[in-house]
Amino acid sequence: MTLFTTAYFPSISYMARFLAEDEPVVEIWETYHKQTYRNRCRVMTANGVESISVPVIKVNGNHTMTKDMAISPIENWQHIHSRCLESAYKASPYFDHYYDYLKPVFEGHFERLIDLNDAALRAVMKMLKVNKEIVHTTDYSSRRRTTCARHSVLKRLMKMVLFLNTIRFSAPSFLLRLI
Repeated sequence: MTLFTTAYFPSISYMARFLAEDEPVVEIWETYHKQTYRNRCRVMTANGVESISVPVIKVNGNHTMTKDMAISPIENWQHIHSRCLESAYKASPYFDHYYDYLKPVFEGHFERLIDLNDAALRAVMKMLKVNKEIVHTTDYSSRRRTTCARHSVLKRLMKMVLFLNTIRFSAPSFLLRLI
């Protein structure tokens, strides 16, 4: 069993690891951390990489668990995210075909972040024609003897950055292609 954080349209490295695991489990009982991929993703646009994020509300302040994170109904974020993807990829081949898989994410009503992220993950797996169940943790245990996939991926990326810096490559532009 490998633990994964929840993610809003996960990165390629996240998906590769998630799909390679026999029993991937999404951790939802952890305390929510700001500025992570739990509520944001990166989109390659004509002007470079753009981060888009889902506005969230910490219902219990700084001690809110990921499973309890609410989505702010005030902002029209779904329309903004949809337009961002359209402007970045509308001219791409098969855009209309694949965008149909994403429409439920942008047109649906989600009260909790975990429900939105599960819908986004299901949409990506449906595009990839993968039928894998999304399993959540049932409680939080600091003594779990599992590996956190996100941590191990980041650890490998940091080793790669150190290696690339020693041979004088431009690490940031190379890493952008991996994320």
